[in-house]
Amino acid sequence: MNHPNNRIVKEKIKSNLKEFTHLDEKGNPGMVDVSEKLVTKRTATAQAIVVVGSEIFQHLQDEEIYTKKGPVFQTAIIAGTMGCKKTADLIPLCHPLALENCKFKISFSDSNEIVITCTASITSKTGVEMEALTGASVAALTIYDMCKALSHNIIIKEIKLLEKLGGKSDFSSK
Repeated sequence: MNHPNNRIVKEKIKSNLKEFTHLDEKGNPGMVDVSEKLVTKRTATAQAIVVVGSEIFQHLQDEEIYTKKGPVFQTAIIAGTMGCKKTADLIPLCHPLALENCKFKISFSDSNEIVITCTASITSKTGVEMEALTGASVAALTIYDMCKALSHNIIIKEIKLLEKLGGKSDFSSK
C-alpha cells in the first residue's frame, strides 16, 4: 500500500541519512560497519532513577530491601548485569560485545529515590553506552518487579547516559 505519508517519510530519511548511522543510502536499517575503526578502551556510565513510596522505602535496612522474593538490590544487580550482556539480543542493530567489566552502584536520596548507576567497559571497536543503558534499565525494572507486592506506587523516572569515554568522541552530562 503506497500511502502519501510514506513518500514524506522516505524524503525525510534521505535528507537525514548522514545524521543516522544505522541507515544506508536507501533508508534501510543496518549495523554500523566498525571494521575500519581502531580498537580502544571504551567505558560508559548510565543511570536509572526509581521512585518508590514510603510503604516500600520503610523496608530499607542496612542498604537493602528484603521481600519474599529475596534481596531486591542484589537481585537487581545480577539482572542488570545479565541485561548488559544481552543488549545485542534486545536492541536489533547493536553489535554483540564481550564485555570486560560491568559494575553497579545503588544509592538513595531523601525523596524516596533509588539511584542505579551502571558502568560497562570494553576494549573494542565500538562503544558500550547501549550496554550501560540496558543494564541500568533492567536493574530498575527488577526493582519494580521485586517491590510491586509491597506497592505499585513505583515510578521509573529517568534513564540516561551520564558519560561515555573512548572511541571517536567523549560525552559527559555531569
